[in-house]
Amino acid sequence: MPPEHEALLILTREQFPALRDFACEVEQIVKGGSDRHFYRLNWASDAHAPMILMVYTMARRDNPKFVPATRRLAKLGVHVPGIQAFDEQRLCVWLDDLGRVDLHSFRERPWSTRFPLYEATLREVAKLHSIGEDQLSRADHAELEPEFDEALYEWEQNYFLDHYVRGFLGREFLDKEYNAAHETLRRLRRRLARLPRCLVHRDFQSQNVLIRGEDAWFVDYQGLRLGLAEYDLASLLYDPYVTLTRTERNQLLSFYATHRGLDLAELREIFYLCAAQRLMQALGAYANLSRNLGKPHFEQHIPAAIANLSEVCAEGEALEELRTLFAGGE
Repeated sequence: MPPEHEALLILTREQFPALRDFACEVEQIVKGGSDRHFYRLNWASDAHAPMILMVYTMARRDNPKFVPATRRLAKLGVHVPGIQAFDEQRLCVWLDDLGRVDLHSFRERPWSTRFPLYEATLREVAKLHSIGEDQLSRADHAELEPEFDEALYEWEQNYFLDHYVRGFLGREFLDKEYNAAHETLRRLRRRLARLPRCLVHRDFQSQNVLIRGEDAWFVDYQGLRLGLAEYDLASLLYDPYVTLTRTERNQLLSFYATHRGLDLAELREIFYLCAAQRLMQALGAYANLSRNLGKPHFEQHIPAAIANLSEVCAEGEALEELRTLFAGGE
């Protein structure tokens, strides 16, 4: 067993003295672009089910928000892993093991199989979206990540411009030929920032939804903050890791609108604006992770993200000028 795993087991047995005499297989979980490390602890005893150990750093400001976010979501009745132990000094959290099956793993299955799972996922996230900013106290706000406002939307847009448009495509986006696109970006972030906010997951894609039976369970929600429900919807329905048809997306949007009693036309309008915003953020992340952070496999997701963004620009209101920034970059 690697020394690192031995050290993790020592910490674990300090937290769970009843497990000191049992052997344990430590399985590292390699997934995603996070700087956190995850381990599945499989005990050689029926006395304790497998657990997940999360070891984090303070390099990202949202990492220490995981525990308070877990507790908040659990109080709302959202399906999240239970916290078995927390060592704040050593930056370790022991969690219930929700299993290995995520929504992403069903991507090749028939729509008749996938649709009920997406329905369950949307019903679950609606619990977050039902909490508006006026329902939160000042102390509540302090536990969350900074809310989506015009400055944060602009940061996401600049992340896309810096890492994808300039860094990946090699285009100087400050040239005059892109003036109309910059005006479109300005109008987009200002409009989104004026809309009422609710709790959002922030990284609501298929690999962050685990499936247990017929229920959906959430992970990687440490970015919990105030924002737009449509941003979460766009993250899921335009997830570059999964292929959904236009008909399937419309079916899911209709289900969500009905479930929450919303006007479908209004939901759809903001949905496409949020989809453009979210996909630009994702493209910036893929370019940065692959070019600068030693994770080249993220580059494989760029073509799907670009195809999705092209579709969104065709569907959304006044988004067509954004094409000049990425056209031909597939």
